[in-house]
Amino acid sequence: MAGEVCFPRVKNVGLRGIPVADTKVSYIDGAKGELQYRGFKIQDLAQYSTFTEVIHLLLYGELPGKTQLEPLSRRLAAARAVPEAVIASLRHHPKHASPMDVLQGAVPFLAGHDADLVLTDKAAVQRQSERLIARLPTVVAAWERIRTGQPVLAPKAELGHAANFLYMLTGKEPSEKAAHIFDVCLVLHADHTFNASTFAAREVASTRAHLYASVAAGVGALSGELHGGANTQVMAMLQQIDGVDDAARFVRARLDAGERVMGMGHAVYTTLDPRAAILKELALGLDTADSTWVEIAERVRETTQEEFRKRKGKDIYPNVDFYSAAVYYQLGIAPDQFTPVFALGRIAGWCAHVVEEKFAEAQEKPELYRPQAEYIGDYCGPQGCAFVPLGERGGA
Repeated sequence: MAGEVCFPRVKNVGLRGIPVADTKVSYIDGAKGELQYRGFKIQDLAQYSTFTEVIHLLLYGELPGKTQLEPLSRRLAAARAVPEAVIASLRHHPKHASPMDVLQGAVPFLAGHDADLVLTDKAAVQRQSERLIARLPTVVAAWERIRTGQPVLAPKAELGHAANFLYMLTGKEPSEKAAHIFDVCLVLHADHTFNASTFAAREVASTRAHLYASVAAGVGALSGELHGGANTQVMAMLQQIDGVDDAARFVRARLDAGERVMGMGHAVYTTLDPRAAILKELALGLDTADSTWVEIAERVRETTQEEFRKRKGKDIYPNVDFYSAAVYYQLGIAPDQFTPVFALGRIAGWCAHVVEEKFAEAQEKPELYRPQAEYIGDYCGPQGCAFVPLGERGGA
């Protein structure tokens, strides 16, 4: 058709390697194993920064000074409490409901309680973002308490973002070390360019839907086992292994059956995921009664890498989910809550990307994401099918 832009047909790649928009939020070099948030290396942010600082970096484009950080910390703490109607809605879910389904349903419920929802300027969307980042941990912790028959705990304003979540989840204030390790986990999970959930959030935002609708889409995408759900699958895999000495047998049997070793390999990185290297050290640093899981994971990694070299002549590396499972388990988090906990970090990136999608210069992004599909149907020939009324069709 005249004027139509034609692209070469690309089969079954899931848009991998195909640029769809510009972003200033984060950067990945898969070959070098590099990840940056707005120009800052993830290693430096994990070592020297905090999740609250990273929230400011992603949402507002710069690391905060003290006069910016302290007010942000106060705003986040003040916004943690969720309306009682939201907590009441959680009680209507069956106890066996998926935590990700519960979380996804809570996000649009929260939208109706945000006074800024009717405002569409950038500052209003950033304020909405802060509230949602602050409230998601309260929702996740409240559901864990509800489904296990425990009283829901109110947030403590005097605790930091990470420490407060662990308190609301477990009923005990965490050690300084545990709170720090969880804070680093949130930093590591905060963003990862156009991953599946971020792309889902941006695609919805491109329709001019509001922030909450966009984030709800991101939560849904994150729930899949090929994305955020992989960390739960990693823990399920480790729990099937009968100790460190059984790990090699387990891996070989899994590969012989043509099955995946969960947490190994990545859609972008062709070398070690930089977040995995940091999470490995965090897992080793916890030194809890459950630290054997780290040893089992290490044996799984070693065997998987050895077998891949033997069988396929190539290398494979652990991704962010491989070690985060052991970290979260040692922190007392239930395995089916691992993915919602992943969302507690990624919410900062989702919000930053939605803000960018809504307010970037027109030349920096498409107005509306609308990819083209290659139709491969072959029904009745090139002229299509002749419609036959119901009474004239064959069959019983």
